[in-house]
Amino acid sequence: MASMHCDSASESDASSIDGSSSASVGLSFGSLKCRMDSLLQEKRVLRMEAETLKLSIKSLQQENQSLRRASVNIQAQAEQEEEYITNTMLKKIQSLQQEKERLAQSYEQEEEHLTNDLTKRLRTLQQEKVDLEAQLEREQEAQVNKLLKRIDRLENEVTAKQSALDQLRQEKVALENSLEQEQESLVNRLWKQMEKLEAEKKNLQKRLEGDQQPQRRLSSTSDMQVECSLDDPEAMLSNINQLKADLGNLRKQLDSAKAGHRASMSRLEHEERSLQAENACLRERLDDEELKRDRLTRNLSESDAGSDAGVAMETEPKRQQLEPLCLQCQKRRQNLIPSPSGSGGNS
Repeated sequence: MASMHCDSASESDASSIDGSSSASVGLSFGSLKCRMDSLLQEKRVLRMEAETLKLSIKSLQQENQSLRRASVNIQAQAEQEEEYITNTMLKKIQSLQQEKERLAQSYEQEEEHLTNDLTKRLRTLQQEKVDLEAQLEREQEAQVNKLLKRIDRLENEVTAKQSALDQLRQEKVALENSLEQEQESLVNRLWKQMEKLEAEKKNLQKRLEGDQQPQRRLSSTSDMQVECSLDDPEAMLSNINQLKADLGNLRKQLDSAKAGHRASMSRLEHEERSLQAENACLRERLDDEELKRDRLTRNLSESDAGSDAGVAMETEPKRQQLEPLCLQCQKRRQNLIPSPSGSGGNS
């Protein structure tokens, strides 16, 4: 481009020179020479500028080539880096995909293992639930049977104690009656002997006063002894002493009978109190058994309410069968056990 510019400049100079030479024919040769020198010098200056521009263009071309090479190198390096990054990303993506597949496989395996484990545990728990329900049912049945047996045994004990108490009361009444009869017979015997003694005393007084007429008595052994005693004062004194001794013995027997009666009465009262205390203990035991039965029934109802519908449907008829038995046992206990007020009135 600089050479073309220089050629065009020289051509323009030549044309201008030709035009000026043709136009100014009358100018002098000196001015032309000066003009030519100036033009030549200007031409040299322009050539130097053209050379400078050529060098500049060459340097720019070299720089452009170096820039192109650098751009190519940069582009190649960028492509290499891009390829490296792409390969690295592909490797990472592949590794992530493999890791994802491995995690998915391990998750599936773990999920399957957990599912199997939970299924086994669920089956085990269901079996344990069935076993526990069967065991609970057996224990409940055993407890109910045990409670029924204990209730029957306690009812039998209460009945036996009540019969023993009635028997003791009958014995008490019989002893009181026999004691009254003995006391009455002793009093009658004492009165008869006192009357005999009074009669003998009167007879002795009459005999001592001089009444010598024999008086006939009854033909009993005591009358014969009195007649003998009337004949013999010593026999009469011995008879009086014998009667006094008999009277003392009868009094002693009466005192011993009273003491025995008091002892038997105290023993009967003690036995009655012990029977009442034992009856109260039996009532408390029955109340405890009833509370245990109620608690067991409540626990059964709670366990029935807490279990599933099938178990509730299975255990509900059994509980309904047990409730009438418990109510029947309670009614029997109430019929057999007397109230404390009734026992106190009878005693």
